Amino acid sequence: MNVVKPIKSVDDLLKAGLVAPADRARLEEVAARYAIALTPAISELIDRADPDDPIARQFVPDAAELTIAPEERADPIGDHAHSPVEGIVHRYPDRVLLKAVHVCPVYCRFCFRREMVGPQGLGTLDAAAMQAAFDYIGGHEEIWEVILTGGDPLVLSPRRLRDIMEALARITHVKIVRFHTRVPVVDPEKIDAALIGALKASGKTVYVALHANHPRELTPEARAACARLVDAGIAMVSQSVLLKGVNDDPDVLAKLMKAFVEIRVKPYYLHHPDLAPGTSHFRMTIEEGQEIVAALRGRISGLCQPAYILDIPGGHGKAVVSASAIRATGDGCYSVTDYRGGEHSYPPAD
Repeated sequence: MNVVKPIKSVDDLLKAGLVAPADRARLEEVAARYAIALTPAISELIDRADPDDPIARQFVPDAAELTIAPEERADPIGDHAHSPVEGIVHRYPDRVLLKAVHVCPVYCRFCFRREMVGPQGLGTLDAAAMQAAFDYIGGHEEIWEVILTGGDPLVLSPRRLRDIMEALARITHVKIVRFHTRVPVVDPEKIDAALIGALKASGKTVYVALHANHPRELTPEARAACARLVDAGIAMVSQSVLLKGVNDDPDVLAKLMKAFVEIRVKPYYLHHPDLAPGTSHFRMTIEEGQEIVAALRGRISGLCQPAYILDIPGGHGKAVVSASAIRATGDGCYSVTDYRGGEHSYPPAD
């Protein structure tokens, strides 16, 4: 099926054969609250014959999103608690988030900022707000890294991106600029020479953090887009979310992480799903997640191992939640669990 336009409504989903007419009324309720968007690249990747397609599960709305669990919250990781000026989140001393834009080329159904992004979200920072954000960064010499997020910063034009980078280039204590994006996967043709050139600035090391959750997302076109970035001298790391029905299987995760390494994207974070409204159908327990991540040990190289993390609700930052392989047994001795589940003494018993 040749889909030439983005999908942005329930009508579009029906025309593309991605949802059933009987589900229309409930999905309109979902659409009234949470934005919908699929790029042609994503729509064409969905297997319409598979009711459990892991790509569809990530991007096609589901009536399950109307069920709000008691523990869920509109700002699950506490961005607002650490926002000194509009568009800035300063949670950690040496780095800030710069949320220049609150729109995305696609809207993930599990998004932790789903109450803030989309056409009805917080919008794009205007010139005055952007200047206030740069003034804040410039006035805090402890800020070593600026992380462009949102929204997806790579939806901005090369001109807008270049303006941001030129402003950051004038702030000498900022050394690292990181862009969090799905664009190389969901709209790979956008990663062209003009955009890549706009990401560079004198005195700054640039990283692109690529969000992908299933190995099928890394199509030949996506791999080529990543190659264009890396060949231009831009380092890449990955971000993924551990999602029920998408990648909650050690073999799928192993394939994804190995694929990242093959295309020169260093596995970085594997997020436990946040407590965003209407996302409980994606979440498993911490113990289930620990078991899946522990099963990666020994299956894949250390190059392929991500850090399994939880953003602590309320704005308290990230915690590593991988199950500990070492526990104290007393008298300076430890029990160490290997990747097969075997236990060993350290130092070794005589």
